[in-house]
Amino acid sequence: MKKFATVSYNLYGNFTNYGSALQTYALRRAISKLAPEEVEAIVLDYCPDCLRQNDPLNPAKRMWDSDAESLRMVELTMPAIRENYAKFVRFYREECHLSKGSYTSEDFESSFTDEGLDGYVCGSDTIFCIREFGGFDDGYYANYPAMRGKSVSYAASFGDVDWTDTEHATLQERLSNFRALGIREGGADLDWIKANVDVPSQRVLDPTLLLTGADYAPITANAQMDEPYVLLYSRRYNPQMEAYAERIASQLDCKVVDISLRATNAERGHVMRYDAGVEEFLALTKGARYVVTNSFHGLIFAAQMHVPFSVFSREQADTKISQLLAWIGLEGRSMVTGNEDVPLEMAFENMEERLATLRKSSLSYLRSALRLLGAQC
Repeated sequence: MKKFATVSYNLYGNFTNYGSALQTYALRRAISKLAPEEVEAIVLDYCPDCLRQNDPLNPAKRMWDSDAESLRMVELTMPAIRENYAKFVRFYREECHLSKGSYTSEDFESSFTDEGLDGYVCGSDTIFCIREFGGFDDGYYANYPAMRGKSVSYAASFGDVDWTDTEHATLQERLSNFRALGIREGGADLDWIKANVDVPSQRVLDPTLLLTGADYAPITANAQMDEPYVLLYSRRYNPQMEAYAERIASQLDCKVVDISLRATNAERGHVMRYDAGVEEFLALTKGARYVVTNSFHGLIFAAQMHVPFSVFSREQADTKISQLLAWIGLEGRSMVTGNEDVPLEMAFENMEERLATLRKSSLSYLRSALRLLGAQC
C-alpha cells in the first residue's frame, strides 16, 4: 500500500471557502479511488508561514474589500462566521482524512517519516500564485528536501500573475522539484512550462470535477428550504449581481437565499445563510431553481447538480472562470453587467459528454503521475 499526502490551501485559509474544502475532499477521494487496495491518500495538515498569523475569526484582515462599509458587514455577520467556521473545522476533521500531525516550515521534514508517506500531491487551487501567498511557498512548490523528486502537482493554479524575469528563473527552479505537473488552467503559463521545464505537464480538471454530481450525495445535507429560491453566492460584493439575482427571483416567483457578507440584505427579503457549512452549501445548490455567483466553485457545483446558473466576472478569478466555461462548453453563462441575454433554462448533456472525456484524461494523468512515485495504480 502506497501512501500519499495532498498539500494545499485549506484549513488555514480565509473563511467560508467552500471550493477550497471541496477540492481538498475531492482530490483525496479521487486518489484513493484509483486503486483502493494499492493507494491511500491523506490530507496533510500544513500551515504555510504566510498564513500562520491568519485568524479565520477575524476575517477583515484578509478581505479584498476593506472599505468601511464592507468591514461593517463583517461585524454584523460575525455570529454566522463563527458558526460557519465551526462547521468547516468539523468537515475537515471528519471528512478529509487529515494527517496525524500538524506541520509548518519548522517541522515539515518529519512529515514524510511520521506519516509513513511515499510522496506528495501538491494541489489543487491557487497554490502556485506567488502574489496570494507572498512568494514561492516551499510546501506548495515541493521545495522541502523530503518532497524533492517525491512530488507531483494536480490542478495547481498560478492565478493571474505577471511574472518578472527573476520570478521566472525561480519558478523554473521550483517546478523542477516535481516528477509531473498537472496544471488547472491552460494558456501562457502552461505554454511557458512546456517550453522551459523538463517535467511532463498537462492541463487537468479541477479535482471537484473528477467526481460526478452524484458522488457528493454522501456529504450533501437534507433540503434547506421548503419553498423555491434563487441561490446568490457571492465571493466579493457586486451590486449588479445582487440586483440580477433579485430580478431572476422575481421572474421565477422565488425568494433569494444569500451566502454573502451583506448582512443587511435580510432587510430586502433575502434569506441569509452565511452560517451554511459545506454539506449545507451543497444542499442549497442542489435545491435551487437558479444559481447566481461570482465563484469559480460556485459555478462548478451548480453545473455538477444540473442547476441553471449565471456566473459574474470577478477580479482575480476571470481567467479560471472563462477558461473552465469554454472547456466544458458553457461560455454563454458568463456575465459582467447583469444585462446580458442569458437564458434561464439550461441543457447539460453536452457538458456531461465533455466532462466524461476530460475526466478520463485527468484521471489518466493522476494515475501516471502516481506511478512515477512508485504506486501500482
